[in-house]
Amino acid sequence: MSKLIEAMKHVNDLNKKVGVSQRGGKKYTEVFVRVEQFRMAFGETMGIDTEILVDDGQRVVIKAIVTHEGNIVGSGMAEEIRGSSRVNQTSAIENCETSAIGRALASLGLHGGSYASANEIAAVQRKEKAMEEQKQPEPKAQHEKSQIDVSVHPQEIEEPEEPKEGWRLVYHNGEFKDILSTAGMFTSELVKMVKLYQEKKRPKKQQLEIVIANFENLDKLSETARHTVEISLKGLLDLTDLSKDALDFEWNNLQKQVK
Repeated sequence: MSKLIEAMKHVNDLNKKVGVSQRGGKKYTEVFVRVEQFRMAFGETMGIDTEILVDDGQRVVIKAIVTHEGNIVGSGMAEEIRGSSRVNQTSAIENCETSAIGRALASLGLHGGSYASANEIAAVQRKEKAMEEQKQPEPKAQHEKSQIDVSVHPQEIEEPEEPKEGWRLVYHNGEFKDILSTAGMFTSELVKMVKLYQEKKRPKKQQLEIVIANFENLDKLSETARHTVEISLKGLLDLTDLSKDALDFEWNNLQKQVK
């Protein structure tokens, strides 16, 4: 059990350092961070298995278990409503599986800041609204299209470029906004966010802060993807260099102007 206690301490420390800020000031340690600590502590001596219990075209329910030498030592379940968010329009199963794994790890003490997933708590009203909407009768053409969209077997869904926790989108002040399942979605939404700030006439300083807040993810992009998004951001922000030093330099100049 000493390995588990050590892993719990590491996760708690990481919550303070890299936890995602939530409403109310609390922080949430994302699932991929906890899985990394779990693997570092136990290697291949313990395993994580998942099982789809429900996938009826409207909702997905997945159970995750943590095993040790054939025995179940931890478990967790999660539910997602298809189409209830941007991520769940295309990746409801992957999103649900991540939440289930997070809860299974939480049952071992490797929690994200609270036993229930922060994303699950924030999504309660969204799920309830989506379920109510699904009860309403739909035009026949729309219903037929829905049947086509949800008929894909989970094994046929394309794997995302990176785990979706790796593509976290944040506001200029560092507060959590969304989790996106692919690098393409991340870059697209980042550019849209900068445009939205400009449309709302937000200060250029805040526009720069959006890019700075998301710079860690920009650094993880492939060379081609990074080059493409840089062209868009340079044009929007009227910059010739999008390096961290250049962004900090421009931000400091704007900060002096404010003073």
